[in-house]
Amino acid sequence: MSIALGIDTGGTYTDAALVEYETGRVLAHAKALTTRHNLAVGIREAMERALSVPRTDDTPGAADVCLVSLSTTLATNAIVEDQGAPVAAILIGYGDLFSDVDLERHLGTRRYTLIAGGHHADGEEAAPLDLEAARAFIAAQAPHVAGLAVSGYFGTRNPSHEIAVKELAGAMAGLPVTCGHELTHRLDALRRATTVALNARLIPLLCDLIQAVEAAMAAHGIDAPLMVVKGDGSLMRAEMARERPIETILSGPAASVVGAQHLATGVGGGNGHLTGDAVVVDMGGTTTDIAVLSGGRPRLNPAGARVGRWRTMVEAIDVHTAGLGGDSRVWFDEERALRIGPRRVVPIALLADDHPEVRDVLREQAEVDPRDEALGQFLLLQREDWRHDGEHPPFERALMERLARGPLPLAGIREIVQHPRLYARYLDALERSGVVARAGLTPTDAAHVLGLYRGWDVEAARLAAELVVRRTGRDATARGASVPSVEALCREILARTSEGIAAEVVAKCVHDEVSRGAAQGGRDGGERAVGALDAHLIAQALRPASGGALGCTLTLAPSLVAIGAPVATYFPRVAALLHGRLRIPRYTEVANAVGAVVGSVVCRAHILVAPRQDEDGYRIHLPDGVADVEALPDALALAERRGRAAVSEAARRAGAQEITVTVERHDQSAPVAYGWGDEVYLQSLLTVTATGRPRLALRE
Repeated sequence: MSIALGIDTGGTYTDAALVEYETGRVLAHAKALTTRHNLAVGIREAMERALSVPRTDDTPGAADVCLVSLSTTLATNAIVEDQGAPVAAILIGYGDLFSDVDLERHLGTRRYTLIAGGHHADGEEAAPLDLEAARAFIAAQAPHVAGLAVSGYFGTRNPSHEIAVKELAGAMAGLPVTCGHELTHRLDALRRATTVALNARLIPLLCDLIQAVEAAMAAHGIDAPLMVVKGDGSLMRAEMARERPIETILSGPAASVVGAQHLATGVGGGNGHLTGDAVVVDMGGTTTDIAVLSGGRPRLNPAGARVGRWRTMVEAIDVHTAGLGGDSRVWFDEERALRIGPRRVVPIALLADDHPEVRDVLREQAEVDPRDEALGQFLLLQREDWRHDGEHPPFERALMERLARGPLPLAGIREIVQHPRLYARYLDALERSGVVARAGLTPTDAAHVLGLYRGWDVEAARLAAELVVRRTGRDATARGASVPSVEALCREILARTSEGIAAEVVAKCVHDEVSRGAAQGGRDGGERAVGALDAHLIAQALRPASGGALGCTLTLAPSLVAIGAPVATYFPRVAALLHGRLRIPRYTEVANAVGAVVGSVVCRAHILVAPRQDEDGYRIHLPDGVADVEALPDALALAERRGRAAVSEAARRAGAQEITVTVERHDQSAPVAYGWGDEVYLQSLLTVTATGRPRLALRE
């Protein structure tokens, strides 16, 4: 029996699952809290728990593991938080084309240079490559950076200049070098440069994580290939991920979709029989990710993955992410309306479970003036490596020393920071950078109060809810309204959370319908958000206003597949609001970890064949250069042959076995003139795809 170990690092939990590789049957699973300051700690703990499950005759041990696969949030979080190693970028042939563009902002580094070279759209050289300028720049920057990014103008049509600079940099500096043509075949010089610079920044981070996972494997005696999940749900060897970490963005959501499809179809111990299309919703502690399965396969984003402010050219699943989860912050806006999210906080129940003194503080706070909105909230230290770009405030050392002793009540911060409002931006920066975390009332706490979840400290959760009731009760009394009970508040929190998820599902479906209509009918609006009328009708459907003139009902046609540890608490109501068919697969709490190991290795090459502009014959734009051929049939045959060889080799490097290759060809032509009936050949695009199962470690 071949055993695969899947690992997923989410925003709140790190999951591990042991899966029988031949059948996909889940044999054991475990969860551990994600350690954001060092993901490897949570990974090791989840791995240890999964491997220490009490053994039966068919329960595997570490020595039985033939494959390990990792789904990680590292790349996504690093991009969102603008983190990464220092890099330098060499742009070839860009000239003054982007003189009005803030290249430093797009590249994420001030260390860049523009040198002569580059190509035209047909792959012909636009100007000779200035290798001496590249040499001088590399020599000057190499001591200060951890990697280099190289992007040439029309480098996807002819990568020879990028390859020459990469070889030069490798010989001079020995640093990791990423080229634009290695990551995408599509045209868009600025976005390609952005993508390759981001990739270079991520290489040291992902290398450190992979090294830590490999160390944990070695400590458990696991001698097996390590794979990493890509943003499209496919797998690649850790060695390749070290070179192309940008392809792991949206790795977690991709693994969740693959795992949901696997479990919802009843494969390997799942309890479903999923047919047709489905909307997969992965609810975690931090976010809720929504994706669509079309014909059993996840839809990819044709425009490339978008993370935070960065628009990349990475092929990834088309996922809609909402800042709404079990650990979302419960708060009230200026009009005293209840809000959930988007910021994540540590649940009070979890904080008190780790720090019992928090419960005593909450009891004391119940005796003071309830108007203080800081009551029931805490700050706790996450890591100590705080690098502050501005001036260090005079209280910084005292604050850090106090936080090092344990959670600090937010109401007591005035003892250290005399004017907290003046330093609100500083404190917010501490929180956003992950140096400190805030703890407060969350939907998870409400579930504890109502007895729907009992994993942590129920009394602390109730005390935090009581503080909120006391505060909102004063406002209700002033308005002549009834004061809610603690249970009523908690039921309302869970209801609002479910309604928020339902609204996000509707927004995703509306966006997809608008985008599809725009693509088919030329209508503008594929990128537009849900409009005011749409938002009003959605609100009417999810929470009808009494006495309204309009009524509205929503019906979700595809099945709703919910995965994640807390979904049983929220999704029956979500499905009822959307009048949809709900499926919660077995092992839903570790679907992401299952998805990390049931995927395949997929490698693609896109090859363009087009007539030469000024000469007879045809030009083939290959992954490693160009080739010219006289006759079209010969050109197409050579393109397919070289494409098959390229993707087969890439799949082997990515860790595949039993490789199959498919070729799709799309020919384009145009009429010579209206009514003549003749057409002129324009070009052919070949998409060559290699697919295989991951190569396993051999066992006797």
